[in-house]
Amino acid sequence: MSLQKPLIIDCHGHYTTAPKALENWRNQQIAGIKDPASMPKSDFLKISDDELRETIELNQLRLMKERGSDLTLFSPRASFMAHHIGDFSVSSTWTAICNELCYRVSQLFPDHFVPVAMLPQSPGVDPKTCIPELVKCVEQYGNVGINLNPDPSGGHWTSPPLSDRHWYPIYEKMVEYDIPAMIHVSTSCNACFHTTGAHYLNADTTAFMQCLTSDLFKDFPTLKFLIPHGGGAVPYHWGRFRGLAQELKKPLLQDHLLNNIFFDTCVYHQPGIDLLTKVIPVKNILFASEMIGAVRGIDPETGNYFDDTKRYIESSTQLSAEQKFQIYEGNTRRVFPRLDAALHAKGL
Repeated sequence: MSLQKPLIIDCHGHYTTAPKALENWRNQQIAGIKDPASMPKSDFLKISDDELRETIELNQLRLMKERGSDLTLFSPRASFMAHHIGDFSVSSTWTAICNELCYRVSQLFPDHFVPVAMLPQSPGVDPKTCIPELVKCVEQYGNVGINLNPDPSGGHWTSPPLSDRHWYPIYEKMVEYDIPAMIHVSTSCNACFHTTGAHYLNADTTAFMQCLTSDLFKDFPTLKFLIPHGGGAVPYHWGRFRGLAQELKKPLLQDHLLNNIFFDTCVYHQPGIDLLTKVIPVKNILFASEMIGAVRGIDPETGNYFDDTKRYIESSTQLSAEQKFQIYEGNTRRVFPRLDAALHAKGL
């Protein structure tokens, strides 16, 4: 097998450093829900290319260069999706603005950022309403994937499970375009669930279990889900999930789910990465850092940043060079075929 230097592809990046004007516009929009006369128009938001360059060069791109990452799959800030706010019209306008910014970043830095779309989801609204934005992002912006929120209600779980036909219009479009979805919730408005410490990890685990109890992938054999944050509790409780599948008379998990479900490496300590890569087949693991994201500080036990996840892969004593290549590049190109095609077009 080739041991060529891998392209380090981070499959989980969010635009968390967007210019302050974006947040200000969003706050105006939220105020406009109660006072329609103050609702801002989309074109009231003015962000120049120079402003975008500055936010990226001083933040994500600087850290990518320092830490040795080449390319980031870049989507809007997850906690800002906030699908529970307002109605579909509010969500649709906000989504279009956020997706356009990520597209513009990808045009300004085409060698380092590739866009992934958020969807204009809204609680109780048919997911097929998201399809026009999905189509636009793939066909006009060159997006290679989407982020799908399994709980637009923000921690109250009012939507049907991911296995329900409710979601099928999205899946049909995903299969048509051959794009995966990262299953990613947004801000929690349930006081019991801290957004990044509980709600995110709850959702990762819940999404996996919803797929386990169903036969979703019989209906969509080529559908691909990326479960972030290392898969929530899934790798740690792999034996429980294997046992539950057995109790439910489901096939072995490698046949039932692992042709369709993948996990990233947003796990912020060496023992966690070691467990992930020991329990989950390497072919199902994609490199990611979520940088600049939920955990930005320095680990006092190591002196390194928690989210410098490349260090954990490099320090692994159980992964071969070929396996590291697959985690860094090979698996991501396989799970994101449109990314692979775009890289081939560049001679990469």
